Amino acid sequence: SCTCCARFRSEMREIVHVQAGQAGNQVGAKFWEVISQEHEISPTGNFDEEGVVLEPGRVVGKAAELLLEHINVYFTEASGGRYVPRAVMMDLEPSVVDTIRSSKYGNLFKPDNIIKGASGAGNNWAKGHYTEGAEIIDQALEVARKEVEDCDCLQGFQVCHSLGGGTGSGMGTLLISKLREEYPDRIMVSYPIFPSPKVSDVVVEPYNATLSIHQLVENADEVMVIDNEALYDICFKTLKLATPTFGDLNHLVSAVMGGITCCLRFPGQLNSDLRKLGVNLVPFPRLHFFQIGFAPLTSRSASAYRKVSVGDLSQQIFQASNMMAAADPRNGRYLTASALFRGKISTKDVEEEMLKVQSKNSAYFVEWIPNNIKSSVCNVPPKVPPTDMAATFIGNTTAIQDVFRRIAEQFAAMYRRKAFLHWYTGEGMDEMEFTEAESNQNDLVAEYQQYQEATVDEDDDLLGDEGQDF
Repeated sequence: SCTCCARFRSEMREIVHVQAGQAGNQVGAKFWEVISQEHEISPTGNFDEEGVVLEPGRVVGKAAELLLEHINVYFTEASGGRYVPRAVMMDLEPSVVDTIRSSKYGNLFKPDNIIKGASGAGNNWAKGHYTEGAEIIDQALEVARKEVEDCDCLQGFQVCHSLGGGTGSGMGTLLISKLREEYPDRIMVSYPIFPSPKVSDVVVEPYNATLSIHQLVENADEVMVIDNEALYDICFKTLKLATPTFGDLNHLVSAVMGGITCCLRFPGQLNSDLRKLGVNLVPFPRLHFFQIGFAPLTSRSASAYRKVSVGDLSQQIFQASNMMAAADPRNGRYLTASALFRGKISTKDVEEEMLKVQSKNSAYFVEWIPNNIKSSVCNVPPKVPPTDMAATFIGNTTAIQDVFRRIAEQFAAMYRRKAFLHWYTGEGMDEMEFTEAESNQNDLVAEYQQYQEATVDEDDDLLGDEGQDF
């Protein structure tokens, strides 16, 4: 009966989604597009019962229960059967959120959940974190609090933002630290767009990124490192798109974001959630920066010539060219990894493939964590892109230090001459903060390096405080 269904639906582990700044809002908007299509929610927020929006051939009512059973993870049910995204959108300038409001899926969002300033952060972390951002942070917190209070059992927060600009980096990390203070036992997942190695959009990127990393090390539980250049390479080389747009790039990120939480939203044989991910992927509290990937990725022209199998997916998710951050996993070793498969897949196949990967490439996995790949299987394949089976990859590799090392080098070059510092000190920042952020970032690189070189029978003293005598 319907009441039973409603009761069944209410006991859910919800996620509150936050997007900050231009990049964060653009990634977030694409993400909601993908999630809405996956649950067959029309742009007006209603469940597409006739199956007109996506699949005209769908048997009405057959899949409805499956699609709506756990829709509460991301959506709140409003009056008249309307589903509203549990999203908080913030920006210090109105243009981007206004564009989203007027887009095809713009009517989905609750207007009260959009917090916007007027003056912008001008690519200045201090403005986002201390002056402009601090003025409207209480509004944002109020909206987030309201969303959390409507939750049955909050699983955690996911934040989309970039680290190069001012709002996403400064105000994004400010909100993360405030939410952390208020909900210390909830999982905080961040999807930050890191500065790219070759292309720089903002001159002061190294400053903004270093100050943000300093915050993310302390206040986030899981950080999925993403950078535009790696996404461009995937679009250009693998998907064979001649001129990739930001929409194409954001689509890749959305596929991963949807894949990470698909076990919460659909039934599966081997479930995973944000907390399980953290427990299995983070061996030491500071080392929570992950490399992410998605498969199958093929160009439209080649997809007809390819049958997707578990072996095929396993091979692709571990390829260096499939990673969404500019760090080559072959330069380091995996501490842990997680593979989330979607579709009609036997768990036996998954386990065999994962074993194969570990035994063939044993040099790339640290030997002091014996079974370091966590796998999970969800029965419902993704709708966007439509495929029979797919896999999402999350790896905790020591090679990610390349990303931090690159930012640290650029930071040091500028900071040595105190270039651009007056913009930050003018907003009330202290030089001390820069020095602290820099040394925290350098410590992180050193920590990754230390565990990359550690062996099983190494003396405990070498591992500092982490090593314990048994």
